[in-house]
Amino acid sequence: MKAAKRTLLCSAAWLLFPYSHYAHADWAQSADALVVKAMPTNRQLQVQNPPTFTWAPYAANTTSYTLEIRTGTTVVRTYTSSRNWYLPSEPLPVGSYTWRVRPTNSSAWSDDRAFEIAGSSKQFLLPSNDVLRANILKRPRPRGLPASLPAASAWTAAMKAERGAALQGMSNEVVLQTANVAVPADANWPLVASSVMTAAYAAQMTSVRSSILLNSRQLEASALMFRLTGEQRFLTEALRRGDALAALNPNGPTSYVNQAQGSRSISLALSKALDGLGSNLDATRRAAWMATVKTRTAVIYQELLTSNGGIEQKPYDAFTATNIGFLAAISALVLGEIPEATTWFDFSVRYFSGSLMVWSGPEGGFSEGTAYAEFSADNALQIWQPLLQASGIDLFAKPWSAGLARFFMEFVPPGAKTHMFGDAQEIEPVYRLLKAYVSRFATPEAAWYVKNLTVNEDMLTLLQAPYPLPVSTVTETPRPPANGALFPSIGWSAMHSNLADLKRTSVYFKSTPYGSFSHSHGNQNAFVLTSANVPLLIQTGWYDWFGSPMHTTWYRQSKAANAITFDGGVGQMVDGYRETLVRNGAITAFSTTPSVDYVEGNATPAYGGALSLAVRQLWYLRDSDAIVVRDKLAAPAQRSFEWNLHAAAPILVDGSGNISIVNQGRSVCIKPIADPGVRYEKRTGPPPKAGSYEEHGALVRTTKASSAEFLVLLDVGCKNLPVSITATATGRQLTVGTQKITIAN
Repeated sequence: MKAAKRTLLCSAAWLLFPYSHYAHADWAQSADALVVKAMPTNRQLQVQNPPTFTWAPYAANTTSYTLEIRTGTTVVRTYTSSRNWYLPSEPLPVGSYTWRVRPTNSSAWSDDRAFEIAGSSKQFLLPSNDVLRANILKRPRPRGLPASLPAASAWTAAMKAERGAALQGMSNEVVLQTANVAVPADANWPLVASSVMTAAYAAQMTSVRSSILLNSRQLEASALMFRLTGEQRFLTEALRRGDALAALNPNGPTSYVNQAQGSRSISLALSKALDGLGSNLDATRRAAWMATVKTRTAVIYQELLTSNGGIEQKPYDAFTATNIGFLAAISALVLGEIPEATTWFDFSVRYFSGSLMVWSGPEGGFSEGTAYAEFSADNALQIWQPLLQASGIDLFAKPWSAGLARFFMEFVPPGAKTHMFGDAQEIEPVYRLLKAYVSRFATPEAAWYVKNLTVNEDMLTLLQAPYPLPVSTVTETPRPPANGALFPSIGWSAMHSNLADLKRTSVYFKSTPYGSFSHSHGNQNAFVLTSANVPLLIQTGWYDWFGSPMHTTWYRQSKAANAITFDGGVGQMVDGYRETLVRNGAITAFSTTPSVDYVEGNATPAYGGALSLAVRQLWYLRDSDAIVVRDKLAAPAQRSFEWNLHAAAPILVDGSGNISIVNQGRSVCIKPIADPGVRYEKRTGPPPKAGSYEEHGALVRTTKASSAEFLVLLDVGCKNLPVSITATATGRQLTVGTQKITIAN
């Protein structure tokens, strides 16, 4: 039941390394998809220098490994590690390298794996753990707040201009929430967990999480406001909230096993308050709060050691992967006061800092969807900022972190109404969190994104941010990133008519090696189309709770996406756990030019053998503002293949069979090209979320066959573009308007 609850409650995750295959099997590369992969490999250029080296554990009783790095036949570095990963403390010179590893007491070397360090590889250097700990203990409290942030009475005019409104707003919020947010009590949540998740218990868990998060924020905010203003009312409120959180039974409804998100939030909030209030806490209260932090954090540490074989062996557990960041921040804040914090720190901080993310490769991104990426950005702001101030470890400086900022720019551009691909995809983005995260990067692209988000950053994160904000130091003219973008390790691409224009057409495509694992869906080779941020072809269903009937029978299914199904809605296989990692997809080709973007995805493995070929090619014709989609399909048996489409407005079919969607003045016409063997069928789905509209349909092959092709034009704006197709020696040439594309056989 414990594992089931973790799945039901899983949240944003700070994990480890990208899912990858290595052609030759040796002991360092497990055949189990859930086990950490041997990295770096395949002569990949490393964006971080030095890279983190990882490998599958040799045996349960292995206590030490020897890592060897070579240039040619010359050994240039040798390291010893007690764990199945290693992050060196010094950079490597530019060059080509191989590495291998063995148990220190054995000659069983792993295979050689090659990688490259270039001048563009960004240095990320981390001192040894003992140096990091010594530096933290030297720092006076509050060690988790910027030393450059004095009391508000001493702010310069520039600081007041940047943060004065946030200070006043935070003051108003704390005063308002003092009356409006109820103090938590165990008696508020009487239901006891059973082996079957019920709607009532799911609602109680949501209530616990909401209450704890509100109280944790109120504690952190009131403690910060006391630090900045010295006003007694804020200290009084901080003490009241801290006492209430410390009084909750760590084995009751807010326990880790019942509400992991709530329990870790209690630990982090109390740690921040203990750090920020310092000598303003009496000894008795300080001891009580510390005891709560110790008890609740010890559970997190134990979970990291043992869950699914331990996070270092099996990093894909969403809960443990998120918790490693919480453990790192908490241990840094209470180091020197809780004896166990030294062990927690040494276990978590270097691991967390060196790896950071399993849900994508080094280019950034987040395979579980932009909603969970947003949740992760929120966690990052809560965790990375105090860790930076306490230890000097700047996780915003990692290449992956900058890549996540670009990911938001491409897939949640200014004006986007919903998130993209994965659980909670239908919710509206919380732009104050995205603005806060992207503000931590001093690039022209970040400056463009921040400038075009009209909301203010979250007040609490801004008041704890380094001064000045990195984005405010950009001197170059703000500019958007490229109109066409690929995030290859997660299998996502974005194609925009003009990212800088709010009236843009945007096409999003997904075919991911992560499959439908965790918060991902069975939507490999699916796409979404918006015009002027108005949804035209959409993802459907809504996230009531993880594992609900809606979640399992519709929301995660291929038939709920603009994807291929067969025989009445049969789609990609989304059941199981490790199986969902290998029933996956991949983007196999991508190109972008000013006139045309192209992406190709192979989702064949996602169908678990039911299809022997499922390849989708998509061209975005930027000059014509149109999309051409081609699907090549095959199966071991005859199938009735279906090309699903979903809209947030009625799908209109006229007397001639022309299909169109009109939503809020934006439109798209859907036209099968030169294909009389396709008919349109209206489909049904579950009731949409209250206040929303969904309609479903499919282009269906009129006869069953063991192979099939769909070739479909999406004419944005219903311009009635002229279309012609001619045969060539190697395929066909398709002309749409004035643009021509070649379709190979």
